[in-house]
Amino acid sequence: MRKLVEVRLKNIVKTFGETVALKGIDLHIKHGELFTLLGPSGCGKSTTLRIIAGLDFPDSGRIFFDDKDVTYLSSSERGAVLVFQNYALWPHMTVYDNIAYGLKIKKLPKDEIDRKVKWALKLVKLEGFEDRYPTQLSGGQQQRVAIARAIVVEPKLLLLDEPLSNLDAKLRLEMRSEIRRIQRELGITVLYVTHDQEEAMAISDRIAVMNVGTVEQVGTPKVRGQDKLNSSKGC
Repeated sequence: MRKLVEVRLKNIVKTFGETVALKGIDLHIKHGELFTLLGPSGCGKSTTLRIIAGLDFPDSGRIFFDDKDVTYLSSSERGAVLVFQNYALWPHMTVYDNIAYGLKIKKLPKDEIDRKVKWALKLVKLEGFEDRYPTQLSGGQQQRVAIARAIVVEPKLLLLDEPLSNLDAKLRLEMRSEIRRIQRELGITVLYVTHDQEEAMAISDRIAVMNVGTVEQVGTPKVRGQDKLNSSKGC
């Protein structure tokens, strides 16, 4: 059974030179939850994501995955995988080899790699695309490959940084439904970053609204007839 993870951030502070990017962030992301960081550019949401991923480290504060302090562990040690905004696919590799890359790094047996890649392709509805290259795919298809490459290694936590920003309006609607479907099917804990309020409302279990390095509000998405988040005190 896939292990779900609960994430807690306690008083996370991060500075870049004289700029204070995060001003004491406290967050609680529950097991198997799709949790979104929502806010304008420069508010600290991507910095928070990178710190949770293990790509940056805080100046102070602690990060826990369940009861384990992972504050200064690498991404591989904490079992978190980040899907970048630009997909970061290898252009010289086929779809199959892009998805298999992390499994090959782990030196899994060839038959196990093949089984897992085929499972991931089926999950993201790209069966039959194994031999294509990224340049032969649409933006939505490239995004699916990036997600497949992330989930095939069975991470404890999937992190998505503005994953739909490079897509047109129609594809954004399609892909946010697909991301939600995949998350529900796997039951994996997902942290999602966006500046698009409509997108956040449509996809999330809960949302943290960020501004100038702080969390201003945490709550569930609006329901029909309401204009604001259903606020929840604390994190």
